[in-house]
Amino acid sequence: MKVSNYITAFENHFEKYSHLSPWQITSRLTEVLTELLESCDSDFSIHEGIALHKTVTIEKGAIIKAPAIIGPKCFIGAHAYLRGGVFLGQGVTIGPGCEVKSSIVFDHSSLAHFNFVGDSIVGSYVNFEAGAVIANHYNERQDKQIRVLHQGRVVETGSTKFGALVADNCKIGANAVLSPGTVLERKKVVKRLELVEQVME
Repeated sequence: MKVSNYITAFENHFEKYSHLSPWQITSRLTEVLTELLESCDSDFSIHEGIALHKTVTIEKGAIIKAPAIIGPKCFIGAHAYLRGGVFLGQGVTIGPGCEVKSSIVFDHSSLAHFNFVGDSIVGSYVNFEAGAVIANHYNERQDKQIRVLHQGRVVETGSTKFGALVADNCKIGANAVLSPGTVLERKKVVKRLELVEQVME
């Protein structure tokens, strides 16, 4: 499963990792971003493993833990929490009270407010309305292995922590939930309050 088939901008930043599956990328995102930090140009301020572009806006109370790369014209709202390795492309909005963990969010995407995105890769021009979440772990099941539905075939990820691959131009409605292992094609619309569960077991 090639991430670049879902997200156009992927290889602009992560070409070296294009042979990896989405769950392999998120599971080693700390390592990947630590390496990418070395290629950030002089428009970034780098301090203790966090690279902030000079045009970034960060409101009071936001917490960013290393490693992280926050791209041009990003906005991070009050009390947002970024941890476990986070990459934000250009013009990304992370609204108040959002948590992003071990995830990549590409250009001009928006997490409105009170969203959780865990162990996921989110494409460009994706919008999450308030309260929508990407679950990254099966807390409620005895079998916690995550499986992905790809082109009509169930794929074993070998992982117990993976959220979603959300393609470019998707829209996620308020309080919707993407279950672990969700894969959304380009321009997919998830309705408000919808539960997306692609692999039933």
